[in-house]
Amino acid sequence: MPKKSLSKSKYVSYCQCAKQLWLNAYQPRLAVIDEMTQARFEAGAEVGKLAKGFLGPYEEATVVNADGNLDYEAMIARTQMLIKAKAENIAEAAFSWQDNYCAVDILHRTAEGYAIYEVKSSTASVDDEGSPAELEPYVQDIAYQRYVLTQCGIRVSGTFLMRLNKDYVRGKELDIQQLFCVTDMRQLVEEHLPLVTANIAEAKRTLAKDQEPDILLGRHCKNPYECAFMDYCMRNVPQPSVFDLYRIRFASAAENYYQGIDTFAKTRNIKLTDIQQMQVECTLNGKDRVDKAAVRDFLSTLHYPLYFLDFETQQMVVPEYEGSRPYQQIPFQYSLHYIEHEGGELKHKEFLGISGKDPRRALAEQLVKDIPIGACTTAYNKAFECTRLKELAADFPDLADHLLDIKERIIDFLVPFQKGFYYRPAMGGSFSIKSVLPALFPDDPSLDYHNLEGDVHNGSEAMHIYPKIQYMSPVDQARTRKALLEYCKLDTYAMVKVFWKLLEMSE
Repeated sequence: MPKKSLSKSKYVSYCQCAKQLWLNAYQPRLAVIDEMTQARFEAGAEVGKLAKGFLGPYEEATVVNADGNLDYEAMIARTQMLIKAKAENIAEAAFSWQDNYCAVDILHRTAEGYAIYEVKSSTASVDDEGSPAELEPYVQDIAYQRYVLTQCGIRVSGTFLMRLNKDYVRGKELDIQQLFCVTDMRQLVEEHLPLVTANIAEAKRTLAKDQEPDILLGRHCKNPYECAFMDYCMRNVPQPSVFDLYRIRFASAAENYYQGIDTFAKTRNIKLTDIQQMQVECTLNGKDRVDKAAVRDFLSTLHYPLYFLDFETQQMVVPEYEGSRPYQQIPFQYSLHYIEHEGGELKHKEFLGISGKDPRRALAEQLVKDIPIGACTTAYNKAFECTRLKELAADFPDLADHLLDIKERIIDFLVPFQKGFYYRPAMGGSFSIKSVLPALFPDDPSLDYHNLEGDVHNGSEAMHIYPKIQYMSPVDQARTRKALLEYCKLDTYAMVKVFWKLLEMSE
């Protein structure tokens, strides 16, 4: 597709940020596509493929060239042929009008004309379809499609949005009718339609420019940490900056930034939270903050035997296991370091499921063997582990009492950092284990996740690679399983090191 032509994705990109549209067209190499972004692309493809049969049998309009790229002209011609043949449902129905191209996910023939069904891999529920602000990007997408189809002479009888039903629980078989929620977008699309002509004109003027638009960071960055060009747009922001303040909203940081309040030294005249103020003072003075009494009080809540727990999960977009929901976090692995008594030996246990099989029952059974009732268990940011334990207890009632006992006794190692009991400037306002660990142990290569061998260095990589193990050769399976075990083991060993450091600092 020519750079200066529009598609529905380009139109939505323009509606969010003209600079994003231009960079995608002329400087795509500047985009940062990480594991999570790639996973979203794959999720969209998986859901789109499954949704094609939602309205019944369908005809496919997709045509692929020998080089693997879409043949747009052939797709447009095939769509017209299928319309003349009165096909009930056409998947990827393609249309073009004055260099405005779109492919409708599902074009459904009705008595009044044709209905547009746009499929997204996000979630909704029958009782909560989302606010107008949340639906805005979808409205833009569908309104553009309706505009193009109308210009091509198609009578559009309805506009609908299909998303995954977050309340759907899979039975033995996948029920595609229950898997999706359908939202009638007629009213919101009608409200956006008057803007489409002007938006198209402006978007094409943007694409016709030789220079990228001079657009600064701001409120239009609605999902700033999902924008592939965020690193590029922030390349000239000083470090540390107002954007690095703990839990500051991006829009607020951007507003301060353009008022000249960019560095920590210039934040004296804006209202900061207590934690942000501490962060600024420690950073500017180059000093740590340690509240020994508060650290001792936290440590007094621990007792032996003492366990350090970390889960790794896979997040299946379409539920593959009976009793699971879309995007449910399915624990497939845990690492467990433990110390049985004060001054005792550090020991370790672990579990890793079999890729392609539901790991939950085996994991839960092993966990209740490994952690005795009444033990003190710790986690880092315990809400994640507690939620997984609660879900496992609901899934397996015979193990529920034990699993809930573990859940109710979990103590969070995030607390002493999040509450400011111990802060070092190197933490950079982040209290995740990946930020705290190098700040506490800057010269310990054994605690550097980048030094891990294999393909797993963070939770996103673990989540992404686990379901793929089932398709690997035996050699690659063994290598990848080892990498997963070493990664998860480091997570809980890191917690042990944090525990020992807190003991040291409390003296």
